[in-house]
Amino acid sequence: MPPRIPFLSAPRALSVRSRPIAPANQCLLLARRQTQCRNYSDPKKDLPKADGLKGPNTETLPSISEEAASMASTAGTEGPDLEQGTPVEEVVQNDKEAIDKLPQVMKDDVKNKNGTRSYSTFASSGRQYSTSAIQRQEITKQPGTLAQNDIIAMTRQQEAEEARLIEEYSLDRELANMAEPEAVVEDLSGLKFGMPKMPLPPGSHYKDRYDPLVDQLVGLMIQDGKKSIAQQNVAIILNHLRTAPPPTYSPIRPMLPGAPPPSHLPLNPVLYLTVAIDSVAPLLRIKAIRGAAGGGMALQLPSPLGLRQRRRTAITWILDQASKRQNRGSGKGTFAHRVADELIAVVEGKSSVWERRGAIHKLAVSARANILDVRKRR
Repeated sequence: MPPRIPFLSAPRALSVRSRPIAPANQCLLLARRQTQCRNYSDPKKDLPKADGLKGPNTETLPSISEEAASMASTAGTEGPDLEQGTPVEEVVQNDKEAIDKLPQVMKDDVKNKNGTRSYSTFASSGRQYSTSAIQRQEITKQPGTLAQNDIIAMTRQQEAEEARLIEEYSLDRELANMAEPEAVVEDLSGLKFGMPKMPLPPGSHYKDRYDPLVDQLVGLMIQDGKKSIAQQNVAIILNHLRTAPPPTYSPIRPMLPGAPPPSHLPLNPVLYLTVAIDSVAPLLRIKAIRGAAGGGMALQLPSPLGLRQRRRTAITWILDQASKRQNRGSGKGTFAHRVADELIAVVEGKSSVWERRGAIHKLAVSARANILDVRKRR
């Protein structure tokens, strides 16, 4: 019997090797290399300089005394002494709180007002030394020069001349704009075919590209809210009118005045549809007024109809007569073919819709006397 195999003991010893550890000296060297970074705030290194650039404080405005001295040297007169500073008495002259805190000697000098300088750069009423004021004084003091009033008059004259020139320039610009209007340049960038000419021609708008009569016929042929099916039926009707042979006008049932010859109708199916519906559309409708005739009887009054009302009545009659026709086949579009056949019968004067139109017109003619009767009763 062979000996049992021990599954719990490993077949051989596994050698576990330790991972080498980096020496400590190498870690210290890495840490030292990372800390070797010198910032711009290091005092051992100056800030970077750029040639041709100026700092924020490289060009400052001169003080009042320096400005006065430069103007005096230019004019050839005596200016303030730059070596002598402004006395403390002049600095605190308007500050009572600062005067109270001064030593007694300075308080006495302030009270006596015995300054060592005849020229002051700080005064209670502002600057006693003004460049423009001294220039005016020197001009008026010099012999053979203009007086102050003459200078003011010359200044005002120059200002008036400048205002007149500005007004003339603006007037010339307005006249030039009125004479030659600027041409509006259209930006045609990004357009492949260019902009259309305005106003847009009829039928070019996406939502209003169909004829109003076609839209009205689609709306009256909708069933169960399915407009796409109604549009398909109208397309079948127009195609049938286009492919049908030219109709023959009836002398008993004349078309509208100005109707084209029958041979032209298949070339334009929308015109074919318009001639058929508008020719059979009634002009009036009979409105019954209850109790107006007396004894509880209704009084019939003729009332005119608008264009859409006339077309609606004619389309309703044509659809009713088409629904009574027999199918000439099977499948989709049978009702559309029946409507197209009824339209052709209307143009040829063979449809019974003409009789309904004639009956309403006869009743309206006989009831036209009731209009005067109603006016008298009012």
